[in-house]
Amino acid sequence: MLSLGRSQNLSGCTLRTAKGDVPLGLLRTHTCLDVAASSLDGASVMVWTSSPVEAAMALVELDGIARRLVLCPRGIGPDLLNYIVETAEADAVISDLSLPEEAGTASWIRCHRELQPAAVPARTRATEWVLLTSGTTGLPKLVVHTLATLTEAIRVEAASSTVWSTFYDIRRFGGLQIFLRAILTGAPLVLADSDEHVGDFLARAAACCVTHISGTPSHWRMALMNPGAKLISPRYVRLSGEIADQAILNHLRAAYPEAQILHAFASTEAGVAFEVADGLAGFPEHYVSSLQGVQMKMQDGSLQLRSSRLALRYLNRDAAPLRSSDGFVDTGDLVELRDGRHFFAGRRDGVINIGGLKVHPEEVEAVINRHPGVFASLVRTRRNPITGAVVTADVALRSGQKCGPELERELIGFCRSSLAGHKVPAVIQFVPQLAISETGKVIRHG
Repeated sequence: MLSLGRSQNLSGCTLRTAKGDVPLGLLRTHTCLDVAASSLDGASVMVWTSSPVEAAMALVELDGIARRLVLCPRGIGPDLLNYIVETAEADAVISDLSLPEEAGTASWIRCHRELQPAAVPARTRATEWVLLTSGTTGLPKLVVHTLATLTEAIRVEAASSTVWSTFYDIRRFGGLQIFLRAILTGAPLVLADSDEHVGDFLARAAACCVTHISGTPSHWRMALMNPGAKLISPRYVRLSGEIADQAILNHLRAAYPEAQILHAFASTEAGVAFEVADGLAGFPEHYVSSLQGVQMKMQDGSLQLRSSRLALRYLNRDAAPLRSSDGFVDTGDLVELRDGRHFFAGRRDGVINIGGLKVHPEEVEAVINRHPGVFASLVRTRRNPITGAVVTADVALRSGQKCGPELERELIGFCRSSLAGHKVPAVIQFVPQLAISETGKVIRHG
């Protein structure tokens, strides 16, 4: 049975942080906890820490011992703790933070980076790994995986000279995938501290000779606008979590001409479905019938997936079933087939209604982003007394590009050449940069 603590390559994985290195192999003979790991045998354990490093150590130490591990990412505040504790039936909370009033009835167990020698009990359980969804509104859903479903898409082989890094929080699905890759292949992993400036992180990644690095398209747009992006020379660049439009793929190719540029489709519920490495947005039509181990279908324009990588279920009592009766997960991502290739149009719950006509914000953004003076854009709606709403766009420009009424008119005309009239922005606002959420995605609401 696979467990992190028994991974044959664990000794090669060192977490490299701004505060120093943490060799995870020591957790075979040491502990990061103030209690014996054996006291948590069969327990449901919630991991809520100030940084991903303490969380990573707790996961390695308790996988195969705890019945359930619940990963609480950065951005989950004390106000949600009691809800998560109750939903996950947590017996204990592992944390380096102060005990809040909202902790409920779970035991509070301290963890720390300073490891102490300790006996580690046998790892005999198939621990449930519970991840929180990153929805923009409402309570998070608690999604149940196992280590097997999380790692099924990872090829386990010696890392040789590989050094991984990621912009993600490893307590979210996208970052967890990179954390697991590093452990299972025995590669060092360079992590960003919670309050570390992107330029400082990129400089540190360069000093660590990072070869493989991942993030959302929004992460990469933010990074490429920083001079520190020129310091790294990766040979593998990975995108996931948002639609990778042709503009960001082209920007990355120009910045890192020797690197393999790859975008992956993955979600917390569906796991890692597929990867695209041809440098083009979307994915080839033949993927629908030719992916090994993954079945794919389109229903009402929405991508649905079935594989051994799917999550098992939701823990929330009021949640609808995660899978349909035939075992598929509806991703909620809308796709369109054009000239032998499927393109992502946007989220089903993100469609804008303009006078009864549908607009996918991501479709408009992809057009705006193609303009040579534009680095990134965010499409929204604004109330209108006639149509009910009009399309507006926040636009971040490339370095050296001057903004003003003339460029605004040019961008509107640029959109008119590719989009139906109701999709063309009525107003364009130039902004220094776009706001990015804790999940690494552009903030579309609020």
